Amino acid sequence: MIDLYPRLTPWLHAPAWCVALSGGLDSTVLLHLLARLSRQHSLPPLRAIHIHHGLQAAADAWPAHCKRLCDDLGVDLHVIHVTVVPGASLEQGARDARYAAFAEALRPGEVLLTGQHREDQAETLLFRLLRGAGVRGLSAMPAQRVLGQGVLVRPLLDVSRAALEAYAAGQRFMWVEDPSNGDTRYSRNYLRHAVFPVLRQRWPHVAQNLARAAEHLSEAQGLLDELAVADLQQASTPCGFDWLCLASLDLAVLRGLSPARQRNALQYWLAKRTRLPDARHWAGWEALRDASGDGRPCWRLTDGELHRGNERIWWLSDDWLQAPQGQGWEDPAQRLALPGNGSLQLSGMMPQGPLRIAYRQGGESLQIAGRGRRDLKRLLNELQVPAFVRSRLPLLYRDDQLLAVANLPELSQGDWQLHWCVPTSAQGLR
Repeated sequence: MIDLYPRLTPWLHAPAWCVALSGGLDSTVLLHLLARLSRQHSLPPLRAIHIHHGLQAAADAWPAHCKRLCDDLGVDLHVIHVTVVPGASLEQGARDARYAAFAEALRPGEVLLTGQHREDQAETLLFRLLRGAGVRGLSAMPAQRVLGQGVLVRPLLDVSRAALEAYAAGQRFMWVEDPSNGDTRYSRNYLRHAVFPVLRQRWPHVAQNLARAAEHLSEAQGLLDELAVADLQQASTPCGFDWLCLASLDLAVLRGLSPARQRNALQYWLAKRTRLPDARHWAGWEALRDASGDGRPCWRLTDGELHRGNERIWWLSDDWLQAPQGQGWEDPAQRLALPGNGSLQLSGMMPQGPLRIAYRQGGESLQIAGRGRRDLKRLLNELQVPAFVRSRLPLLYRDDQLLAVANLPELSQGDWQLHWCVPTSAQGLR
């Protein structure tokens, strides 16, 4: 008998448990086990989520199958239709769409339970090993991780597929078989059907041994993460521009680490923000780190960019990568929303006349008390405003006269201040 209760006790007080139900053997067994467990113990409310990718005709019948299964067990079912973005790997595209839908469906604190088992873990380790993954990748699938506003838990990772099949036979229930699971053109299917049978002939416990190796590698990754946290604490010095609300690190501290520790710290830091680059693309970090002082280096990653400024590296994403547009300001007594660039508010004595917000085009100048008219570029240089910020710093104009620069009290031509609340969507973590 497969006993899930000890594995799930850390989440007994979660608002709800959600089962990722494909209709296949693994998720069907998981749902059955949880439904039975709910009759024996006081558990969080249970529901199921089925993701319909629409990639093959056979899949059209699976939501109805899952509905019948859930009705028999007294479990609510939510069917979500997703669109798989075409790309180099259909498997990866489907996975990305599936987990994005799960993350969107989870409410705060809820637990998503998935049915990956021991053979899945072994296949994942071997697949990533053949692709040249590092320790983080070879840790394979974690038993739990944050997902959206909740957490993803894999309670069957130490259970064999044979045990799941035996349970299904004993309960005499049906499950669906995905026709694509037999297509060895897909890498995982090739490993499952062509490689593992050969390995088992020589090493009967290959799946168990590989899964245990993944556990060892996960422990090693945990130690590397602890080292990364310590290094990042040293690199998280004050930036001097707290109002930017941007994640940044002290470049001098990072340079003081060995190249391997630099990569380890950055992998930990970036993992919350973007999909990590593979070993071939870390040259982008070296170019950013080693660029000359007068350059504006940038390392473009999947979900954002790393920029350099004031001997720091800064993470930019979402709105920070879009060019803002100028606009009029009819009522300066009210907060002004800037599409894609946060919002503005004026304080102090309100300037008279028609006002507008614009952004740097080059050649701007500002009248400074006691200093006369000064070139804006030179003034920003004196204040050491990072280069990537300057193109989106809101500028307050009356006709063609520059009156103030947002968040820089030194650059105001009157008894008023322009307060900029920067875009916050850029800092949402993955």
